Amino acid sequence: MDHGVVDLSRLQFALTALYHFLFVPLTLGMSVMLVIMESIYVMTGRPIWRSITRFWATIFGINFVLGVATGLTMEFEFGTNWSYFSHYAGDVFGAPLAIEGLMAFFLEATFVGLMFFGWGRLSKLGHLGVTAMVALGTNLSALWILIANGWMQNPVGAAFDPDTMRMQITNFSEVLFNPIAQAKFVHTVSAGYVIASVVVLGVSAIYLLQGKWVGFARRSMIVASAFGLAASLSVVVLGDESGYTLTDNQKMKLAAIEAAWHTEPAPSGITLIGWPNLKTHTTEYAVKIPWVLGLIATRSLDKTVAGMSELVLDAQTKIESGLLAYGAVQTLKQHPNDAAARAVFAAHGSDLGYALLLKRNMADPTKATPQQISDAAWSTVPDVPVMFWAFRIMAGLGFFFIALFATAFLFSSRGQFNKRWFLWIAACAIPLPWISTELGWVIAELGRQPWAIDGVLPTGLAASSLSRSVLVVTIIGFTLLYGTMAVIEMGLIVRTIRRGPYAAHEDPMPELPTGILSAAPTASAAD
Repeated sequence: MDHGVVDLSRLQFALTALYHFLFVPLTLGMSVMLVIMESIYVMTGRPIWRSITRFWATIFGINFVLGVATGLTMEFEFGTNWSYFSHYAGDVFGAPLAIEGLMAFFLEATFVGLMFFGWGRLSKLGHLGVTAMVALGTNLSALWILIANGWMQNPVGAAFDPDTMRMQITNFSEVLFNPIAQAKFVHTVSAGYVIASVVVLGVSAIYLLQGKWVGFARRSMIVASAFGLAASLSVVVLGDESGYTLTDNQKMKLAAIEAAWHTEPAPSGITLIGWPNLKTHTTEYAVKIPWVLGLIATRSLDKTVAGMSELVLDAQTKIESGLLAYGAVQTLKQHPNDAAARAVFAAHGSDLGYALLLKRNMADPTKATPQQISDAAWSTVPDVPVMFWAFRIMAGLGFFFIALFATAFLFSSRGQFNKRWFLWIAACAIPLPWISTELGWVIAELGRQPWAIDGVLPTGLAASSLSRSVLVVTIIGFTLLYGTMAVIEMGLIVRTIRRGPYAAHEDPMPELPTGILSAAPTASAAD
């Protein structure tokens, strides 16, 4: 195994995945906000809401194109960079991806054209239905992709088949209703709704600071503040649910997030801030709130949250069990009908992946020494400082968004759109939700290491047999290509924002009467 190839493959996929996720959450959130805005247009018949919908649809369209382009690259990388992963788990992992393409992506791609070119050709209600189908397709796409990703985090409903030497589906309903996948879906789409709300709120704040398109900006801000407040509250609540699911399915990830080196008496306290020390396996300068972690992670006062040291001992036991399964698999390769080997595999096969951790440093795991087994067990601990700080920054931003949207909702409901200090905060907050969501993915994926499929397939075994030079060249190429695309996309979005919502259609309504969403038009307003 060439560790450099594995690391470069991980770097390339991380770069493309993080870049792709710059576009996905805005698409998720903006599609739903378009349905809300167009619904108001259909109900009130006021042309200004048609203009609002069309303007934000333009931002959605620019972002949608980049999301599709970068997503296709990621799917190809499963074959080019992670071919053994695709071979080993393709029968399971490929199913939700195929359904995503057939059910969600085609639905989304079909109706997105009707949404953009159907104005004036479809009835108001018909066009609203088209917009709703785009939103449905967008969110269904996220669902199936997160089902696939959730299976990598918690591989239920599948088992290793010693006859085919691959993972096979045993219960598709377990794959579909995987608790990790469901928690990730609702948490991720809520984060996307927050991103879209922050963008709408921030751009509206910029217009109000400039004194431009005031009627448009006020109405957009009302929708963003209400939708964003609900979404930001959902992110925190559903994030709590995600933490609860980790207790049963990804204990090591939870322990790393909390820098819990040892199991504490129940109920565990949560660490607000501290400094994880990798040498002493302690968290220095820790400030804790008693009981909170126990309540979040176990929903009880009498259950413990496992620490990393104890989980490493458990991993060591699983490695020893997995070595028996590994030996049985080697026997079955030569003698498929060996009943004794099948019996051994049936008893220890669930731990086979842990034995494969040893292949990082040796060809034959059965020759591992006790020290090598211990080292392999400690390799199941992810990067604790990164996990610890990424989670706290992400969580801190989550509570900031609640405060931001609560303040926006308060001012909007009172018709107070002239708070310049708040408008500046809203405008400057535009990049913050992307930082939060990218950190969320760092926690989700880095916290799973050293596994490509948690407990089943180590990352080091999943990569393709590529050369380092090929990977370096493609990383440079993707970086240049994606950098160029990012510049083009940002240029198009900035140009659209500068042109404003009335560059090609209705004139703005100058003012919005205080606290009234669908007030009667003034005599001089062409709305």
